[in-house]
Amino acid sequence: MIFSFAFINKQQEFTINIIHSCNILNKTDVVTNSWEWILGIGGREEKRMISSLSLLCSFSSSSSSSMITTRFKWRARAFQKSPNLETTLKVLQWDSLCDSVASFSGTSFGRQATKAELWRLDQSYQQSLRLLEETNAAVEMHNHGGCVMDFTSIDLALVKSAIQHAHRGFPLDGVEAIALVAMLHLADSLQVSLKQAIKEDSEWLQRFMPVAEMIMDMPVSHPLIKFIQKLVDDDGSVKDSASPALKRSREQVRLLERKLYQLMESLISKEMKETSSVEVSNTDGRWCIKSGTDTKKSFDGLLLSSGSGTGSLVEPLSAVPLNDELQQARASITKAEADVLLQITHKMQTDIEDIENLFNAIIQLDVINARATYSISFGGTYPDLILSSEEQAKWKLFLPKAYHPLLLQQHRQKLHNAMKDVSEATAEIRRRRQQVGIATQREEETNARLSSLETLVATLKQSSPVPVDIYVAQKTRVLVITGPNTGGKTILLKTVGLAAMMAKSGLFVLSSEPVRMPWFDYVFADIGDEQSLSQSLSTFSGHLKQTSDILSSSSSRSLVLLDEVGAGTNPLEGAALGMSLLECFAESGALLTMATTHHGELKTLKYSNDAFDNACMEFDEANLKPTYRVLWGIPGRSNAINIAERLGLPNVVVENARDLHGTASAEINQVIEDMENLKQKVDGHIHEARNHLRLGRELYRKLVISEGRIREHGSSLKYRKIQEISEAGKVARSILHKRVRQRRASPTSNLAAASKPENENERMLASFTSGQSTTRTEKDTAAVMLNDKQQPSGKIVKSGDTVHVSKFNKKATVLKVDPSKQEILVQLGNIKMKLTLADILI
Repeated sequence: MIFSFAFINKQQEFTINIIHSCNILNKTDVVTNSWEWILGIGGREEKRMISSLSLLCSFSSSSSSSMITTRFKWRARAFQKSPNLETTLKVLQWDSLCDSVASFSGTSFGRQATKAELWRLDQSYQQSLRLLEETNAAVEMHNHGGCVMDFTSIDLALVKSAIQHAHRGFPLDGVEAIALVAMLHLADSLQVSLKQAIKEDSEWLQRFMPVAEMIMDMPVSHPLIKFIQKLVDDDGSVKDSASPALKRSREQVRLLERKLYQLMESLISKEMKETSSVEVSNTDGRWCIKSGTDTKKSFDGLLLSSGSGTGSLVEPLSAVPLNDELQQARASITKAEADVLLQITHKMQTDIEDIENLFNAIIQLDVINARATYSISFGGTYPDLILSSEEQAKWKLFLPKAYHPLLLQQHRQKLHNAMKDVSEATAEIRRRRQQVGIATQREEETNARLSSLETLVATLKQSSPVPVDIYVAQKTRVLVITGPNTGGKTILLKTVGLAAMMAKSGLFVLSSEPVRMPWFDYVFADIGDEQSLSQSLSTFSGHLKQTSDILSSSSSRSLVLLDEVGAGTNPLEGAALGMSLLECFAESGALLTMATTHHGELKTLKYSNDAFDNACMEFDEANLKPTYRVLWGIPGRSNAINIAERLGLPNVVVENARDLHGTASAEINQVIEDMENLKQKVDGHIHEARNHLRLGRELYRKLVISEGRIREHGSSLKYRKIQEISEAGKVARSILHKRVRQRRASPTSNLAAASKPENENERMLASFTSGQSTTRTEKDTAAVMLNDKQQPSGKIVKSGDTVHVSKFNKKATVLKVDPSKQEILVQLGNIKMKLTLADILI
């Protein structure tokens, strides 16, 4: 079917023919590109476009048209909500960023869905937080390493075709069935990897949410996988074992082909005796013989074709019945294969809802993974997205070392291409040196080219994009940015605008940690030359109309970016108009307005209104080039006269210009210069303090590690000593038990022998006990009065006394006295033992 839509504009009429057929619903490129062009004609007929788009959708099934129209419904709805959004997306090159992110998708459907989701830009605050959580979960899965999502191995286009065939009840193609199995296997492997990671550490579950929930909820039909693999090979061909009829038909085909081969061989062998220009040919599945034009044939046959210089194609009469049977057998194979594939279709129909849910889940995971991979590749940071302003917070917008994503991508691409050229040139030189007789001149040219390319690579590495520090205070509603041309003011505006839209769309911001920024409902930008010949508008009028539209469309949650406010007209009137516009934005306009200007009067607004703040782009006067650094809180100063002087303009002209400029302005510039110098010194001190703080933290970290190692070493030594003492105690108890048994057996004759160490353990015990120092306490010196019946003399025993041990008939030295137990510890030779008072004599 062909539908014709006419879009009538004041200037021209567009007639677009869109081919739409149920048989090609899965071929969305034509329709997609057509609608991209329709929505790109840019202007004032969005409602007509939306209604026409709805008309197209009404002729399509919901499942087939959703992938085509979803992106454009979002985009058209956004444009209808705010006509200025289209201009903003154009000047910020949002489409290029969307393409860059989508390139990280693993499937074609994922790329389309990624672009569609990024083009929405109508997310609520909660939706933006959800998207960021999904991206962060995917980043955590990449960091884990065992749960990386890679969708490049599956073909979702074939899966989509299989789903459509199942809906219509048609037999699947073999490769479609294998593509479906690949998708089911991928989902199953993701679930297994996720479970394994969570089993190793349960904390990963929280880190992987909410992506983990999406993966675990994916329906995977294992019976369907087994059923398909039982019938279809990995290359998509139906197996012989899939059905008896298929097996018989294929065996019959092989048998007939062998017979035909033997027949042709016998016929050709006869013909080869007369001529060599005879060969077997297969035409439309029938075996024939091809021979030269003048060759006389020795067999009868059907002439299928002939021509001058091409020879003749003949089907021998003896081969006709076999060829007919072969055609019938092949038809039987086709029917048997269709019957087998129809079984898969019927099996799919029972699980078609789960398969479609899995298909959509895979696409959504591919989109999330594309956002995460992009964020990792370019070093993005998870932004702290704020909805309501917190008075106690210092910063409204905090983006340290922020990069413009497209500039960073462009630089990386240039560096990659240059390094690739160097590699190819090196390989070319190596190849030529291996050749013999290479020309010296060509070698010199190649070496010179290689040297040039290496220089280019070194230059690119040193000239990487300069990040900017963006710090906007909480109370600031309007930021006035000044600075020289090509100094980076416009890039600063675009960096902030892209960062705001990236955070809203679930992308990490290309900035260092931490990142804090508000959630903006819309971003409006008036950047560049808005001259309109069709509406007879000059550059100034174009800017003014765009600014007026932004002022009426923006809300208290919007971000407004204005480039060169008040430019393009009389400086005095432009400055007055610019001041009035910015004051209007500060009182009742957007949440944050950032404006660049060359009008010095706009810099004074800060000193009369607390909602304003100044910033300027730093300029290196010594080298006469911008540094692309932002100086916050300082109004920019004019450098034109100083630059003219350094460029060699006559002194008379320079001095006259200074006189005309005025002493007061020169003094103001001098004050600003002093402020810039002071700012640089303060920044230097801050940088030095941060270095000292970093070094202090590093030293503290090392100190904590050393303290832990010392404590661990002390614990290890203590444990080792305890082990040694325990082992010595075991040895001592063993020896004592042995000695006691010996003395009980022969208390007098074996005493001397028992007192000598008999083995290594006893010698070690003797050495150990002899080296111990005995500490005397009050109990050691306590006296014990002997019982009158035991010792008539009533003499006191104390530590250090020499007593006689009656049962060993030996003298011993008292080491310790225990009055409560009426026991004493004595040293008898090399042995210490406890005795009662009845066992000794003084």
